[in-house]
Amino acid sequence: MFTGIIETFGTVNNVVQEGTNLHYTIESNLSNELKIDQSVAHNGVCLTVVALTDSTHTVTAIQETLEKTNLQYLKTGMRVNLERCMQMNGRLDGHIVQGHVDQTAVCVLREELDGSWEYRFKYDASKGNVTVEKGSVCVNGISLTVVNSAADEFSVFIIPYTFEHTNLQEVQVGDTVNLEFDIIGKYVARLLQHS
Repeated sequence: MFTGIIETFGTVNNVVQEGTNLHYTIESNLSNELKIDQSVAHNGVCLTVVALTDSTHTVTAIQETLEKTNLQYLKTGMRVNLERCMQMNGRLDGHIVQGHVDQTAVCVLREELDGSWEYRFKYDASKGNVTVEKGSVCVNGISLTVVNSAADEFSVFIIPYTFEHTNLQEVQVGDTVNLEFDIIGKYVARLLQHS
């Protein structure tokens, strides 16, 4: 489990293909604190640490993960948002995040405002996922509050701290992001489908 509060950036150091899997070696200031077999969210995708050096860690994404997330577009030099799993004795500063990306979305608006940024994301509504105004959504692993919600898109406003400390600063119109919808909303939507 995660909170959607990004701890740091990681930079993709190397990408190695093995069959349909991709192994990503990430350099970050967290890598030396990690352990083999630990879960770490990368752009909101929960991946297991499989190898370590003093300054890097390696994770593996299988074909299923690659097909459903923006990890398939990662290249050497790109930055990813990193978050270690939640400690059960700590505060839940964001919202409950599983690290299981539901689908991707495309950025259709990025507008710099006077002291904040507005982003609008469009997604395939046929998958049954929904957002609600003032509800939570996870974008590239970042816990955000939905401002405007429609059937197939939503907007979020970003404060300077979030902009400076996440890879949202690199997201432009046309870029693909990972979405994890609120777990409570997903259960409610599923219940309504069966009633």
